[in-house]
Amino acid sequence: MDPLHNELDPNSLGARDLKSLLHPSTNLGQIAAEGPVVQARAEGVYVYDEDGRQVLEGMAGLWCTAIGFGEDELADVAREQMKKLSYAHLFGGKTNEASIALAEKILEMVPMPASRVFFGLSGSDANDTQIKLMWYYHNLIGKPERKKIISRIQGYHGTTVAAGSLTGLAPFHAHFDLPIPNILHTDSPHYYRLAEDGETEDQFTDRLAANLDAMIQAEGPDTVAAFIAEPVMGAGGVVVPPDGYYEKMQAVLDRYGIFFIDDEVITGFGRTGQPFGAQTFDIRPTTMSIAKALSSAYLPISGVIVPEFMVDAFRAASPEVGNFAHGFTYSGHPVCSAVALRNLELIEERGVFDHAARMSVPFQERLRRLGDHPLVGNTRGVGLIGAFELVADKQTKKPFDKAVAAGAHLMQRAFEAGLVVRALGDSIAICPPLVISETQIDELFSKIDIALAQTAEHVVRAA
Repeated sequence: MDPLHNELDPNSLGARDLKSLLHPSTNLGQIAAEGPVVQARAEGVYVYDEDGRQVLEGMAGLWCTAIGFGEDELADVAREQMKKLSYAHLFGGKTNEASIALAEKILEMVPMPASRVFFGLSGSDANDTQIKLMWYYHNLIGKPERKKIISRIQGYHGTTVAAGSLTGLAPFHAHFDLPIPNILHTDSPHYYRLAEDGETEDQFTDRLAANLDAMIQAEGPDTVAAFIAEPVMGAGGVVVPPDGYYEKMQAVLDRYGIFFIDDEVITGFGRTGQPFGAQTFDIRPTTMSIAKALSSAYLPISGVIVPEFMVDAFRAASPEVGNFAHGFTYSGHPVCSAVALRNLELIEERGVFDHAARMSVPFQERLRRLGDHPLVGNTRGVGLIGAFELVADKQTKKPFDKAVAAGAHLMQRAFEAGLVVRALGDSIAICPPLVISETQIDELFSKIDIALAQTAEHVVRAA
């Protein structure tokens, strides 16, 4: 029996959870000992637990509730669509108005030569689809040797078998027999941690581009199909690349005719201060993955955006191969599509992109000020996403011993102060809803100040 089962009211939600749910990305021993946090409702930028306690959601859930919680218009649209057409699929040439309208809206918004949108349900299945489309396309055009996808160490692209292989974080590979073949990982652009002594940012990005070139040469340029990257690494530590990084990486890819898969699952729809991370970092995508803020996570939906030349190849092969044999039961689900469309319309009608860009100024200023704290070795961010890294020694960048669990301690102290942030090791990620106000930004960082002070006491005791 789990330890808490003897302590909790057996009819409580916490006890029922422990008896019925297998939690994703959770320390199962820890939750068995401590019990779950039961969230009961949410509104705006705040969530409330079952006892009514208010907490500022500084991570927008899982980087996703761009428009905030409890938006009545999205609930109304979902109800209306459920009554009109509760389910429809896109298999065999069938379609529905909600899916068409959403695809048209997305194609109007994305900063790339876009032709079609393929719908799924999550960032993971979008990036699975990316791999399959790369393989499918190159097979169809007579280049079946182009199978390899280059991802990056510390990158995060999902947890399914293929997307989890793209992810460059050890816990998502260990004991799961990942990565699968044909997935490679090049350097992370984490200048603070990975620059060599005396290396400037320009020299650092030169070295990373040279390493990518060397990897492609070693593997054989004609065997590499694509490179995939998040404009800003999310779960890998909110790594913002130095200026010029993507320009240099893109030049290497162009040299060998290798496609660029732009994973905008976190950065898409306003997170970086512009509608898409590709615009913030001057990326020229071949294809793009979107999810999360697409519907502000009100309902599950994702998309893969592809150019016309790929669609032409798929269509031209139809007489020989028959069906385009990829898809999901819920691809283009009309309720998810209708909610996502209204979410994007509300973002435009309310000027959320402009608001987020304005709020990024005080947000980034308060983030930078955390760098004055004795425990903070590095701050990094863009738009309304950022992180600060806790270190044992600011001068040497020496990290804390894992046993100190400085990041986890700060995350818990922040929660007790009424704020959700996320510890990625000893890097603390912050990613509030895009509708956050300047007053709420002050609240957010005031609670971080409290948590930092308590963490400073903790690391002294742990020494």
